[in-house]
Amino acid sequence: MNNDFIFMNRAWELALKGWGRTMPNPMVGAVVVKSGKIIAEGYHHYCGGDHAEIDALKKVGLKAKGAILYVTLEPCAYQGRTPPCSEAILKAGIKKFVYGAKDPNPLNNGKSLNFLKKHGVDIKRSLLADELSRMNEAFNHWIIKGVPFVTAKMAQTIDGKIATMDGESKWITSRFARDYARRLRFGFDAILVGINTVLVDNPQLTPFPLKRIKKIVLDTEGRIKPQARLFKGTAFEDVMVFTAHPSRVKIKGEVISSPLYQGKIDLKWVLAYLGKREITNVLIEGGGHMVGGALKRGLVNKMMIYMAPKIMGEGISGIQGLRCKKLKQALELKEMSIDKLGEDILIQGYLTI
Repeated sequence: MNNDFIFMNRAWELALKGWGRTMPNPMVGAVVVKSGKIIAEGYHHYCGGDHAEIDALKKVGLKAKGAILYVTLEPCAYQGRTPPCSEAILKAGIKKFVYGAKDPNPLNNGKSLNFLKKHGVDIKRSLLADELSRMNEAFNHWIIKGVPFVTAKMAQTIDGKIATMDGESKWITSRFARDYARRLRFGFDAILVGINTVLVDNPQLTPFPLKRIKKIVLDTEGRIKPQARLFKGTAFEDVMVFTAHPSRVKIKGEVISSPLYQGKIDLKWVLAYLGKREITNVLIEGGGHMVGGALKRGLVNKMMIYMAPKIMGEGISGIQGLRCKKLKQALELKEMSIDKLGEDILIQGYLTI
């Protein structure tokens, strides 16, 4: 097997240790190899901490001279929250640098590679470039477009219902699937819901393991109450309420006066606002109208559908307001994956927007 593949795959495994912790930075892993053996490993632990290259090089010190460095993402070439890694790599005496994905950030994007090559470092790109780019899909999307990567999540019956005609929805999927969904929340910067979800379901919106996460509510009329469960165990500054009537909202969270689109909070405007606040990926957990509206405006990048082996017949649809008069107007998911969670399944797929 190709040694570059083996060592880069290990760097990939290390990068994933930063899942849900590095935003608005990407996940990055690194290994230092000498005489065909790994002599140091590192990864980016959290935003503001050492980058993966530095984490690895610090562990090996002077032994890095003449070694090969494998990193899942090209190194930074500019002063950000930390000094540029390209200079540290050169100073460490690395003779060969193998990188995974290119950094889409225009402040970087090939500059560090040119710098290292100019100073005599042998540069090679990994076989896993596409996979490593996908790992940081949210970061890449935010860097390029300036708005968060949006995933819409729903739990439904096999015939597409999220609640009975009377509104009963607890619980459609199994406890196992619900616990799994809470774990996946950890990978997001923010969870977004509409006010109806808050008033009807009163969710706490917590990830597992626990971490600070932004809880975002779209509340056109300003109906949210400070007794809502989403405030439980949450710093007030981590709750963001977007409303057209800020004077009506009597909470200690952040209240943002927002424009309307067809009588509701303008989600496109909200996403642009969040992007400026360095929120790189958002999980929509709203109801059928929220998801349908976001899909209709082309604001969703990925779908995450938990499906229980139940048939409801008449009930509330998981996606509302998206009307296709012709089959060719139907939205299609690409690059789908299907995972079995006990008796339930999780379907994931991407939308082209």
